[in-house]
Amino acid sequence: MNTKTYFPPSELIINEDGSIFHLHVRPDQLASKVILVGDPGRVDLVASHFESKECDIQSREFHTVTGTYQGKRITAMSTGIGCDNIDIVMNELDALANIDFLTRKEKDTFRQLELVRIGTCGGLQHYTPAGTFICSETSIGLDGLLNFYEGRNAVCDLPLERALLNHLGWSGNLCSPALYAVHADKELTERIAEKDLVRGITVACGGFFGPQGRRLRIPLADPHQNEKIESFEYQGKHITNYEMESSALAGLAGLLGHKATTVCMVIANRVKKEADTGYKTHIDDLIQLVLNRI
Repeated sequence: MNTKTYFPPSELIINEDGSIFHLHVRPDQLASKVILVGDPGRVDLVASHFESKECDIQSREFHTVTGTYQGKRITAMSTGIGCDNIDIVMNELDALANIDFLTRKEKDTFRQLELVRIGTCGGLQHYTPAGTFICSETSIGLDGLLNFYEGRNAVCDLPLERALLNHLGWSGNLCSPALYAVHADKELTERIAEKDLVRGITVACGGFFGPQGRRLRIPLADPHQNEKIESFEYQGKHITNYEMESSALAGLAGLLGHKATTVCMVIANRVKKEADTGYKTHIDDLIQLVLNRI
C-alpha cells in the first residue's frame, strides 16, 4: 500500500488565511501558466496587458497578479534576485498546485505548470549585443542549489558539466566546482523561442560582481574566468549569457515535473564592455512576445 507523505507545519507553512508562507498566494489564485520576473514592479507591466485581474498580492519581494490575456489564465509573479529565491518560489508554486492544504498530503492528480522567466542578462558573445533576446536552452548553475536535491543527476547533463569544469580548470574551493547543467523544457523552449530568438547556454551565477567576473575593488579568484567561459564550446554551442536564476528554475522544474524556460534581454555585453541603462523601455517587447506564445 502506497501511503502518502504528510507534510507537517514546520515543512509546509500555511498562513492563517490559507495562503502559502512566503508568496501569500492561495491554491485557487494560481494559474497553470506562470510568468516569472525578478523585479516586483515589472509584474505591473506584465499585468497591464491583462484584460481582467483576479488578484493582486504583495508580500516582501514577491508580487503576484493573476488575470486573463487573450483567453489564457496567467499568473505573473516576481521572484526577486537569485537562485535562492527561485528555490522558495518553485517549491511554493508546486505546493500550491500539488499538495492538498487541508490534508497536507500530495493530491491524487498531478497538475503541471508552465513557467517562463523573463529577465535581463549580460551577453558573452559578439553576436549577443545589448537588446538581443536570448532563450536559455541549457543553464549552468554556479550556485550549487540543485546539489541539495536527490535526483539531480537524472535531470542534469553530466558530460557537459565535466567538459566545462575541465575547461575552467577549477578545483578545491576555487570559484564553484560543484556546478550543474540542466536543459530547459524542449517543447516550451521551441514554442517561446520559435525562429527569432537567439538560443544558447546560459550561466546562472550566485552573485552579480565576482561570480560574473566583474572586478571593482576586490581582485577575482580567477581573473581569466570570463575569457574561459566565452571560449567554451560544447557540441557546437557556446555560452551566450550570464544571469542569476535560470539554472534553479530549469532544475527544480525538471525534478518536480513542470515545464520551464528562461528568456532574457541583453542589457550589457561583457565582450564589448558596453551597457544599455535605458533597457526598461524595451523590455515590454519581450513581455508581449512571451504573453502571445505561452
